[in-house]
Amino acid sequence: MLSVPLPFLAGLVFALTLYRSLKGVELPGTRRYFYAFLVLYAFQGVGVGLRFGYGVDGLVPFLPITASIMPPLAFLAFRGLTAKPLERPWLHAVVPCVVAVAVGFFRDLVDPLLLVIFFGYGVALYRQTVSGGDDVMAEASLQRVRPALHAARLTAGLMLFFAISDAALAVYTNIYGARDVPMAVTIMNLAAMAVVIVYYFSPDFSPAEPTAASPSVEPTEEDKIALSRIEAALEEGELYRSEDLSLAKLSRKARLPAREASAVINRARGLNVSQFVNDRRIAEACRLLRETERTVIQVMLDVGFSTKSNFNREFRRVTGMSPKQWRAEARAAQDGGAIKTRP
Repeated sequence: MLSVPLPFLAGLVFALTLYRSLKGVELPGTRRYFYAFLVLYAFQGVGVGLRFGYGVDGLVPFLPITASIMPPLAFLAFRGLTAKPLERPWLHAVVPCVVAVAVGFFRDLVDPLLLVIFFGYGVALYRQTVSGGDDVMAEASLQRVRPALHAARLTAGLMLFFAISDAALAVYTNIYGARDVPMAVTIMNLAAMAVVIVYYFSPDFSPAEPTAASPSVEPTEEDKIALSRIEAALEEGELYRSEDLSLAKLSRKARLPAREASAVINRARGLNVSQFVNDRRIAEACRLLRETERTVIQVMLDVGFSTKSNFNREFRRVTGMSPKQWRAEARAAQDGGAIKTRP
């Protein structure tokens, strides 16, 4: 019975990791790019496994072409999560076309081309993730911004890894022959799997939310007007309760560019967008805890949080105590005034 090729397992692990990190993404175009990338990644893994593990040489002309499609798809998928519109995405189709021409007529150029493609797109994707600001992943839900950002960096890192390792493998093959290529491919995929698995299961030790700097100047009248529009948009239809609320959705509702909405919130409130929205959610959670008999989990879901850890963390940031502690003190103080909360 044919065993499952190791590259397919590496692709499967990577696909599951991306799905876990990006399951809150709703943008149709971006989802299509992601799905195409993941399917192609899986098939590429099968192809590499059949080629080097079982000697299926008929795949040789096709593997470089399918490999060259993956970096543009990954870049376009993550690029679609930013607040900047995608301009002429069809231009990226030139990349596999150039590789196809090289496969047909200039075989010696195939490996250098793939090296440039993987390395170039890897660098471009990583630079996109470090550009700063809440609008880097504006289309991702606020609760999925960090996982989406980490997934983009993981993808960029893997592209750079495969660019460098494939280049080293090509040099090794030219000098020593192809005898040890299957073992080298196995080691490369084991390394990739190890990195992805560590990423998938490792706890997140970074701060819960990056704290925006306090405003250095007083907000202008324009800032106050823009902030009132954002607050009105957040209240309209109780948008803040939406679990999938993103900066892009909020800014479109307020009729402001995403970058401007983020900057206004920072200047006027000294908060990032996620903290700003969560402050409103926690205020509503406090009301429900005080006035209803709903459980903490029910309250958490009602106000737009999807995980208990995030809800408890944000509740403690705003009030200085856990939801259960707050409810107990609130009810004990109902006849004696409101309980204290941290500013």
